[in-house]
Amino acid sequence: MSIVLFVVGATLLIYSAERLIVYLVGAAAGLRVSVFLLAIIFTGIEFDDVALGVALNVEDLSDVALGTVFGTAISMIGIVLALAAIISPTKVDIPRPYLALFAAAPLVLIPFVVFQPLTPVYGVVLVLLFVAFIGYVTVRELKRSTPVFRNAEILEKLAVGAPSGPPPTSDVPTDKPPFAVTMPFGKGRPLPGWAAIGFAVAALAGLVAGAAITSYGTQGILEDYHIQGALFGATIATLVLTLEDLFLTVEPTRKGAPDLGVGNVIGSVVFGVTAKLGIILLAGGSIAVDDDVLSWHLPVLVGMTGLAAYFLSTRRLRRWHGFLLLALYIAYWALSFIFFGGAPVEAD
Repeated sequence: MSIVLFVVGATLLIYSAERLIVYLVGAAAGLRVSVFLLAIIFTGIEFDDVALGVALNVEDLSDVALGTVFGTAISMIGIVLALAAIISPTKVDIPRPYLALFAAAPLVLIPFVVFQPLTPVYGVVLVLLFVAFIGYVTVRELKRSTPVFRNAEILEKLAVGAPSGPPPTSDVPTDKPPFAVTMPFGKGRPLPGWAAIGFAVAALAGLVAGAAITSYGTQGILEDYHIQGALFGATIATLVLTLEDLFLTVEPTRKGAPDLGVGNVIGSVVFGVTAKLGIILLAGGSIAVDDDVLSWHLPVLVGMTGLAAYFLSTRRLRRWHGFLLLALYIAYWALSFIFFGGAPVEAD
């Protein structure tokens, strides 16, 4: 039964991620808004990670809860963005102000970590910082000229499985009407933009449910077959749970919608070091910070985020970028275990 739960959860997780991509691109086309904005909101805000962090802090595992903040942010760059670059190198066009905010996001933690412990008051400030980030991106994106037809052509590739490749880059206006998603269970039935948003929310719920079912299945497998938890968690479970963010980054990039994939990474990192940590503090109380966070884990996060932002600023995500980020991530884990006895726990 545990294996069945694990397989069902993994299948639901992967299927929901696929549908979420289609619905978000369709909603962007139908509502005439940017894919990047929707990616920040829908895939950058990771509700399952927040639930895990809050539960850990409430259960007096505050050090592990803080570890999930750093572990997830670093893994988004060292695993997810790295593999996206390795599997599907592509052109990217992310506005430099967004990249500057992305690179600077981990720096906001420095004063909070220095003047520890982290308190609910700090939590309020961190949540407000993320709200300000979302507000800035929203205002800027709504003012940008988004070529709707480009989103439509991307969606057609995602929906019908056409060969992957970069979409047209011309910003010449088109007289075509806004593209509408075709419902997966009703061929030819158009799905307006707001309806696509609704289906995207349902797909997001499927992601969370899939991750939860996979977690239950994992616990059952460990108990039924007496497998060492660290071994299973570091191999099969981590691989499956990481597929959520991998799929949401690699697949849209491969299909010609890199804004969606990169938006997932940027949104997840900024959300993790601001609102995610803030909500954990508000729900579970203060967290004491170990010295190695300030001397090792935070500098690594700052450095890898800055390097990733630089790579994205070149407007082309290259394969060697991915190999370098992945190598740095592996080195980070190795050095963490050698000198600090372990690395922060990943929420993925």
